Amino acid sequence: MAADDSTQGKNFINLPSPKFGPDRQYANTTKSNPVVRGIALSFGASVISSVTLVQNYLWANAGFDSLRSIRELDSVEPRYEPNVIPVEKNSEILEDHQLHPEFPSPPAEDLKNTYYSATHYHALFRSGKLTPIALVEALLPHIRRDIPSPSEHSKAFLDSKIEIIRNNAESSTKRYKEGQSLGVLDGVPVAVKDEVDLEGYKRNLGSKRDFTGKEDATSWCVKKWEEAGAIIVGKLSMHELGLDTTNNNPNHGTPLNPFNDLYYTGGSSGGSAYAVSTGVIPIALGADGGGSIRIPANYCGVYGLKPTHGRVSGMPVISLATSTGVIGPIAGTMEDLEISYRVMASPIPGSMGWSHPPPSSSSATSNRVIGLYGDWFDRADPDVKKVCQTALKYYEHDLKYTMTPITIPFVPEGQTAHALTILSEISTSIGGDVTGLTAPNKVLISVGTKTPAGDFLLAQKLRNLLMQHLAALFRKHPGLIIVTPTTPNAGWHISGGPGDLKYGVSDANMSMRSMEYVWLANFTGLPSISVPVGYVDPVKGEGKIPVGLMAMAEWGSEDQLIQWGKESETWFNGLSGADGRKRPGKWLDVVKLAMEHNGSGEVPNPRED
Repeated sequence: MAADDSTQGKNFINLPSPKFGPDRQYANTTKSNPVVRGIALSFGASVISSVTLVQNYLWANAGFDSLRSIRELDSVEPRYEPNVIPVEKNSEILEDHQLHPEFPSPPAEDLKNTYYSATHYHALFRSGKLTPIALVEALLPHIRRDIPSPSEHSKAFLDSKIEIIRNNAESSTKRYKEGQSLGVLDGVPVAVKDEVDLEGYKRNLGSKRDFTGKEDATSWCVKKWEEAGAIIVGKLSMHELGLDTTNNNPNHGTPLNPFNDLYYTGGSSGGSAYAVSTGVIPIALGADGGGSIRIPANYCGVYGLKPTHGRVSGMPVISLATSTGVIGPIAGTMEDLEISYRVMASPIPGSMGWSHPPPSSSSATSNRVIGLYGDWFDRADPDVKKVCQTALKYYEHDLKYTMTPITIPFVPEGQTAHALTILSEISTSIGGDVTGLTAPNKVLISVGTKTPAGDFLLAQKLRNLLMQHLAALFRKHPGLIIVTPTTPNAGWHISGGPGDLKYGVSDANMSMRSMEYVWLANFTGLPSISVPVGYVDPVKGEGKIPVGLMAMAEWGSEDQLIQWGKESETWFNGLSGADGRKRPGKWLDVVKLAMEHNGSGEVPNPRED
């Protein structure tokens, strides 16, 4: 797989051969997986994890053996990883300071529904109206679990090392006083999912087990945030092992959806999305092996970016799902999504990375093409589809994007192949050991260990076929962005009530439904973004549920997605009344709290210097 310069004028390493797959009519059938919860789930998990015959039955019932019937795979080579590395023509390797520039403060606007961004905090710190230490002291009571009456927001945080946080805040405050700010992230509170290493913290992957690295080192991407001055205020909740899309966590508690507490936040980066959606922090780190950044960003009404596979390094952490999982940011604004991504994506010196160009570089394209696979798009629930189509009208009529019909072969089969792959990878990574895991994951891991080598091979053949087809689409339609709803459903209602939060729940059909669109970017390595575009009525409870629109672009085209996301943000923020963007009911006005802690009850416009 040599370098190729035939797609959008770019060179690539490991580009799949552009080749359209077979013309297959879309067909998707619902699997007959039962919903199991409560005591029955706990008892059943014990049986399943110890009886091979039952494990084999459940593996086949999930449809994992269905790939054997795809005769077109006989002539396709398997591809075990989706790394496609863009090599920019005439690109420059950026100096470190260029990766976290002094972004200008945005123009003044009504702050009523605005999410505070890094530039808000940066402007306040530079003006002296607020200090990082005052901000941290105001924030800590709301995120700490080790105090007599923890705030509801603390459920999103697994641990916060108070001495480390305060020391970093004091250092940042000193830099601002001396006029030596490190940049726009200096002093800004951020937090990271419990999937990466952070010096001084345990790594539990949302479980009761200890997966901390022997080196007690901080993951590279987090270190880059720290070097830019960001203050890591803790580790965030996640679905145990990242093995579902609800963020239901009986081990450590489940933060509820900020817009409606009868719904999940989504997962597995649910703590990250909750903390950003409620305004507790402007930026959080997430990880995405099957939509785990984009699904919670969607459910919680914020922005999430899944980068090109391999573009962001979490070393020394080795992902449990090495060929599907990536690390990326979740943010309340597109500006913060861009800033945080550019800093964390700085490559390890000497590694097979690539430079990360600024927005005006050659990596952006002047072509404005949106690809829609109609049969796939139409799988969304009617209310979700309506909201997404309204946003697409803006792109078509106001921004003059060309809407192009496309097809992608074997979409349902591809989702099965992705599920088989990620489940097999995670099961193998922990050696099939289910000790101490929650009941749902005892079932999943036990079933995942039963994948035969031949079926795993078929899944990787289908991966290659899909990547070749996508490469052919990007060659035929330069600038193509493939757009779908982020999820076909509006949120995930906690249908079993408190019992589901206590024991967990196994609902394979709903899990697969929630991943109906997101899986393709993970399986093929494409970058993808989720942006909020509206709200719909809930099944139960108070508060409408956010709806997200998702875009996928060619490998290495994060800048194109960032621009697309900014266009969506401009449109959504500009809508009036109930149609426009809003803060959730659980919003925490951190700036107001910090100003009060700083001795002033006044909340200034942070854009004023």
